[in-house]
Amino acid sequence: MKELPIDKGTRVKLHFALKFEDGETVDSTFDKEPATLEIGDENLPENFEAYLMGLKAGDHQTFQVPPEKAFGQHNPSNVQTFKRHEFSADMVLEPGVVVSFADARQQELPGVIKRVEGDQVDVDFNHPLAGHTLSFEVKIIDVEPAGPTH
Repeated sequence: MKELPIDKGTRVKLHFALKFEDGETVDSTFDKEPATLEIGDENLPENFEAYLMGLKAGDHQTFQVPPEKAFGQHNPSNVQTFKRHEFSADMVLEPGVVVSFADARQQELPGVIKRVEGDQVDVDFNHPLAGHTLSFEVKIIDVEPAGPTH
C-alpha cells in the first residue's frame, strides 16, 4: 500500500517548507507535526498540489515555484487609497500593519498598510507572497486513499 502515488482522491501526510529565494522561511512543518491534507480539499493551492502529483511515501524534493504558479505577480491596481477617517480612531495605522476588510460578498479580505501620509492611507490587497519565486520543499510521509470524511 505504501506505493500509492499522490493523485486526486488521496490523503497525504507530509512535511513542507515554503521559503523565499534568499532562504528565509515563510512557513514550515519540519520542526513540528506533519501536515495532513486531501488532494483537492483546497488546503493547498491547486498549483502547489500539482507539484505533489505522482510522489510517493519517502520522496523528498524541493521545487522552485515562480510567481505565476504561486501567488501571482504584484498588481499595482490592488493598492487602494483610503481616508484616515474611514478607519476607527483607535486603530494603529502604520506600514506593515494588516487590516481586515470585507469585500462585496462580505468575505474577509486582508490588506497591508503600505503608506500613511496626512489624511491618506495606502492599503495593499495583493497576497503578501505575490511577486516572489518560492522554494517549496516536501517530504512525503504517507499516502493513502481518502476515505469518507466524518
